Amino acid sequence: MMFDYILRLLILLPLVGGLAWGSLWLWRKMQMGLPTTGKDMRPARVVGVVPMGPQAKLAVVDFHGRELLLAVSRGQISLLAEQALGDFHD
Repeated sequence: MMFDYILRLLILLPLVGGLAWGSLWLWRKMQMGLPTTGKDMRPARVVGVVPMGPQAKLAVVDFHGRELLLAVSRGQISLLAEQALGDFHD
């Protein structure tokens, strides 16, 4: 009786742990908006985000060959600067 319980525990515990890890991995992948197929067809992508306080951040967005520096707060998004990708990149 005790052997049966331990055997089930040794089989089911890694299975449940693997399912939990896989579902968290899939949720994070979908939450971040990563492409599930090979090629990303979106015209805009976030290059980087820097938090500036509890409700504000700076974000660099690549949009059709231009980098846009955006100030993002709870109720507003403002364009701070813009540059073409060829300006500073080789």
